[in-house]
Amino acid sequence: MQAVVLSAFGAALSLQEVARPVAAPGQVLVRVHASGVNPLDAKIAAGKADHAGAVLPAILGIDMAGVVVETGAGVEGYRAGDRVYGMTGGVGGVPGSLAEYAAVDARLLAHMPDQLSMREAAALPLIFITAWEGLVDRARVSAGKTVLVHGGAGGVGHMAVQLAVALGARVYATGSAAQRGVIESMGATFIDRDTSVDDYLRQHTDGEGFDVVYDTVGGAVLDASFRAARRYHGHVVSCLGWGTHALAPLSFRAATYSGVFTLLPLLSGTGRAAHGAIMREASALIAAGKLKVTLDPTHYTLDSVDAAHHALAERTTRGKLVVSVTE
Repeated sequence: MQAVVLSAFGAALSLQEVARPVAAPGQVLVRVHASGVNPLDAKIAAGKADHAGAVLPAILGIDMAGVVVETGAGVEGYRAGDRVYGMTGGVGGVPGSLAEYAAVDARLLAHMPDQLSMREAAALPLIFITAWEGLVDRARVSAGKTVLVHGGAGGVGHMAVQLAVALGARVYATGSAAQRGVIESMGATFIDRDTSVDDYLRQHTDGEGFDVVYDTVGGAVLDASFRAARRYHGHVVSCLGWGTHALAPLSFRAATYSGVFTLLPLLSGTGRAAHGAIMREASALIAAGKLKVTLDPTHYTLDSVDAAHHALAERTTRGKLVVSVTE
């Protein structure tokens, strides 16, 4: 089969002929139709993501959508011809989705809802799982809670906004002035990202803070998040909790913090069934018309993956990037 191979960090990706995998026990062999492109993919290729545990030569591609070709021993619930999607590889030595076929741990998969194209399905897994783990698994968001999403028009951000709205929360989201329409169309109250914490807390919470703050940006935004949490019961979640941060502002509000590391099931081998379950939740929300993914219109194929990574680096994207593997 053809696959995109990373032979050295920082080098150009190359399209090569490699052996087609077979489905081991517990796996399904999937004919890959589309592969989602995440900023993490570009960082791995550049050698700037040691935490992803890439093993060279590597087939990248974390998100996948495709059709089951055959099932390995012990697999139940899937059969040849099923349309499936999930966050299935590309890290920790697990071959990814930038290939015509992938042997995938069946626990990581879910059936695609009929409403989704292959491209839309491939765009969803990492960003939706990250949003779900933060809002549901960590923060336990429920109806009536106030939720602030930093970076509400971004990849994880626009999933988190829609999920919080679906859970019945009162949702606020930061973004640029140009992103106001997108954020408001998802049911959130827009907050200009240049507004000071004190100003938007005073305007929207009478200075008390938000029940849940989800930081999808990192850096100074995470520091600001600590100041935006509600006193006593506020909770801050971040999927980009890198660097050194002062916890005093959070402590002074008697609030709490947790991090999200979505790669852990792929890297450790434990907790994979939870990812499949989360993707089934995504399918239910999509079927109910409560979740949509924004795609960049540019059409990438296996021989133009480097261009997709370059677009991410240059910040010229207008939605989630997807590589079409099989038409």
